[in-house]
Amino acid sequence: MPRSFLIGSLIALALFIWGVSLLWPHMEEWLGELSILQIGLLASFVAGLFTAVGAIPIFFLRRLKQSVEDAMMGFGAGVMLSATAFELALPAVEQAEAQHGSVAMAIVVLAGGIGLGGAFLLLLHKAVPHEHFVIGPQSGADPARIRRVWLFIFAIALHNLPEGLAVGVGFGGDDVSDGIALAVAIGLQNMPEGLVVAIALLSLGYSRAAAFGVTLLTGLVQPIGGLIGAGAITLMEFLLPWGLAFAAGAMLFVISHEIIPESHRKGHEAQATTGVLVGFVTLLAIDLAL
Repeated sequence: MPRSFLIGSLIALALFIWGVSLLWPHMEEWLGELSILQIGLLASFVAGLFTAVGAIPIFFLRRLKQSVEDAMMGFGAGVMLSATAFELALPAVEQAEAQHGSVAMAIVVLAGGIGLGGAFLLLLHKAVPHEHFVIGPQSGADPARIRRVWLFIFAIALHNLPEGLAVGVGFGGDDVSDGIALAVAIGLQNMPEGLVVAIALLSLGYSRAAAFGVTLLTGLVQPIGGLIGAGAITLMEFLLPWGLAFAAGAMLFVISHEIIPESHRKGHEAQATTGVLVGFVTLLAIDLAL
């Protein structure tokens, strides 16, 4: 089943990229009529829904091979790395250079924004209790294990906030396609997370419907971040390069502190790294398709 699941996922991914390239001209025209606030909220909402899309396989599967799970988490990390570099960091430099007329100042803005974004997430993680979690073979209603699972789910919801912020800020530039590519990247990254959350809940004895519903709720945190990001850029346009760099720092923190370590904890580093490479190239392909 895991092998057929992987093959099906790759086929679905290829069809998704092809569909985006076909639909993009029509989407671009329609999105051009919306405000930054409307686009940011809509895009972050859709990206959040991808969390629930990722959970759909629980209606056919109850367990997932650990190596497959780690490869999927690595894929999400690769997508986010590509999005951070090409849809956040580089546009931040371009916007800062246009504002200040200096490459050196643009680098200062980028470094400062990334530092602030990373520091904010570090403080948030220290202030709010959460836990990393790897699904194991245990079963039963052990209270300590239930607490670990729910803290892990809370951690997923927590880092959906800066991801939504990144989507909202991403639409502040002149090129709508940058924001769309970023929203797609976040959506793709949300899918393996959604599956992991749903399977964790199934392992505690929750019904498939309940697991799917909770997973959906974790994804719906992202529109809150999207609204904050798009609103801030709308009200204070001069903050755009700082906002992009801040979002890049927050994303890098999530990738390095959460996703990659989680994908390496069970000894499947090769599968996880392969996932990172595939995810990085996938986002590039989507970006080129747009």
